[in-house]
Amino acid sequence: MRGSVSFLGGIAVDHVTIYRWVQRFTPLLADAARFSRHSPGDRWYVDETYVKVNGVWRYVYRAVDQHGQVIDVLLTVHRDAVAARRFFTRALRTLRVIPSEVVTDAAPVYPSVLAELVPAAWHHVEQYANNPIEADHGKLKHRLRPMRGLHTDRTAQVVIAGHAFVQNLRRGHYELGVDASPALRVAAAFTELALAI
Repeated sequence: MRGSVSFLGGIAVDHVTIYRWVQRFTPLLADAARFSRHSPGDRWYVDETYVKVNGVWRYVYRAVDQHGQVIDVLLTVHRDAVAARRFFTRALRTLRVIPSEVVTDAAPVYPSVLAELVPAAWHHVEQYANNPIEADHGKLKHRLRPMRGLHTDRTAQVVIAGHAFVQNLRRGHYELGVDASPALRVAAAFTELALAI
């Protein structure tokens, strides 16, 4: 085996194998868990951050609610109204929850997109009001930093969505692993999910 090797239960596993497992099983696990996910709150903090994919900057739209649940993530090439509309359309369709308040930065694309998709929501723009999502971006960047890089948009989307999924599991936003201690919640949740897939 080339590259770094991890030991799982005494078995040597190459980092490429683990990466392939992440790509293959993350969408299956997240899909199996969707019925046990808690409904998100009605206040959404939305922002974009950026990551490098094969040496090129990409934008990542992300949202969290007032309880710290990651609502959705979307990797895009552009930071524009089309990308913002796609992000909100996905989140609203997937979760079937309409926020009463959406907090964003002052990006000029948000007012028209929100007026179109969630006209009843109060669009809140104020300095420092978006701190919850800004702080949450840091957790994603911290996790991506030691990786050997993201090579395609598809694999980047899976890794970033998988990070959000595990973050939500760890924070208790699913009815999975609820009887386990917080330190063992993710492992217990994966054991439950393995039976479903």
